[in-house]
Amino acid sequence: MILRIRTILDVENDVLRDIEIDETSLLKDLHVSITKSYGFEGKEMASFFKTNETWDQGDEMSLIDLGVGKDYSNESLNKLFNSENNRLLYVYDFLALWTFFIEVMEVSENDKNIKYPNLVFSQGEVPEDPPIKIFEESNSDNEESEENKDHNDIDYDEFY
Repeated sequence: MILRIRTILDVENDVLRDIEIDETSLLKDLHVSITKSYGFEGKEMASFFKTNETWDQGDEMSLIDLGVGKDYSNESLNKLFNSENNRLLYVYDFLALWTFFIEVMEVSENDKNIKYPNLVFSQGEVPEDPPIKIFEESNSDNEESEENKDHNDIDYDEFY
């Protein structure tokens, strides 16, 4: 079976690519397909992340062995994508944090006349610079968290 995967780069203007790839391909093959389709060299570190219907970032699926967790680079796509899970997040270049939304849009039969992976749709241009990521505390009313309150009365000078 062939997966038609839509990749959307998280930038201001729409930049997306649709890639058809065999379901038995490896996660590292999807990584290479994505980087090539967006014009990246593919030399930077990258990881996939599990996600849900609202794109909340879940567990990391590293493409290299970091000594903690599992190396998912040789995991086949048919083990990662199923009827309950058809989405991933992908972060390329940990210094630039190019972030992509990955979703299986369609599953179809293999066409013997097509070489996979296959870029079937491209829209938009990748900006020269990655967007600036703003990391905010999840506490929406901007009150200090209980953890921070406990640390406010500590005299840090006594430790030095």
